[in-house]
Amino acid sequence: MFMKWLTGSSFKRSSAVLLGASLVFASGCSLLPKEQSEETLPEITPPQISKKPEYDVTTTTLETKVTAAGNIISMQEETMYFTIDEKRIKQLDVKTGQKVTAGQVIASLDMDDEEKALRDAKIQFQQDELDMKQTLRNRDTMNPVEFQQKQIAFEEKRQALADQQEELDKATLKAPFAGTVVSVSVQKGDQVKAYDPICIIADTSQLTAAAKMTPDDLQGVAVGMPAVVDINNIGQVTGKVKQLPVFQDDDQNGNGTGNGGQQRPDRPEDYLIVQLDKKPPGMTRGTPLSISIITQRKENAIVIPPSALRTMGARTYVQVAEKDGTKREVDVEVGQQTATEVEIVKGLTPGQKVVGR
Repeated sequence: MFMKWLTGSSFKRSSAVLLGASLVFASGCSLLPKEQSEETLPEITPPQISKKPEYDVTTTTLETKVTAAGNIISMQEETMYFTIDEKRIKQLDVKTGQKVTAGQVIASLDMDDEEKALRDAKIQFQQDELDMKQTLRNRDTMNPVEFQQKQIAFEEKRQALADQQEELDKATLKAPFAGTVVSVSVQKGDQVKAYDPICIIADTSQLTAAAKMTPDDLQGVAVGMPAVVDINNIGQVTGKVKQLPVFQDDDQNGNGTGNGGQQRPDRPEDYLIVQLDKKPPGMTRGTPLSISIITQRKENAIVIPPSALRTMGARTYVQVAEKDGTKREVDVEVGQQTATEVEIVKGLTPGQKVVGR
């Protein structure tokens, strides 16, 4: 038995073999597929459920109003017009803003042909009067029937003459009272129809707020109710309803026509009138305004927003938010309602919170 010692060259060969085996092992490892790293998923946040708004149950002075647009008018004003048809304006004696006295001539129509006919009729009537005087002298010698016929014919001529004069008188317009000409609708030479507006005369010392309203608009409105009038460029003035409009047969269709389809002139009786507590300076006829009539008023009314009120069939209720975050349904009784507030007559107390929809 013997032991073989490694020589130097043998050691070198052994080392080389070991190194090669190590390289082969290392390269073999690098050829294996890499393990996949775990995918990192984004964190999913659950959607938040939107919280419904909550409102305080409060008290306020609750008012129900009826509103209308109108303007300043005079309580004594009149639209002037002719009742003769298809004639031309011969003379126009007034202009807008002019002061007039009662009985002053405003305008007249061209009635030259009618005036000539009246002059001829008056001349002829003078002869008729002479003939009638002679008839009266001969009455005792005349047949009673013949005398009565002549008497009737004479009276007919007298009446025809009066009718002609009356028609001519209609061709002249005169101011019915002292006032101011607030508007003129025609010019000299214009051809006008019967009832066409010629001008408007008003007593500007009797100005007030007014509005045209239909019967439907006037539901719940009565004389004496408080009102707030907002006058353009002046501001708000308080007052009360003094007069309701008077509706006539020709107003039923809302067209305000009469006289065979002619537009009927406006009158103070056609308006709802508000008597102002004070007349502010600068108020002039025709100024636009708005009127709010307070038909109902309640102090310390319990109110909620309309969006908090719920209905289901015949049931009316709200959701009350409790301090611990819970909600409960409460049946309520409703009173007045406006565009922004609902009165709760029964079911809630001030300080509670209700949930909106």
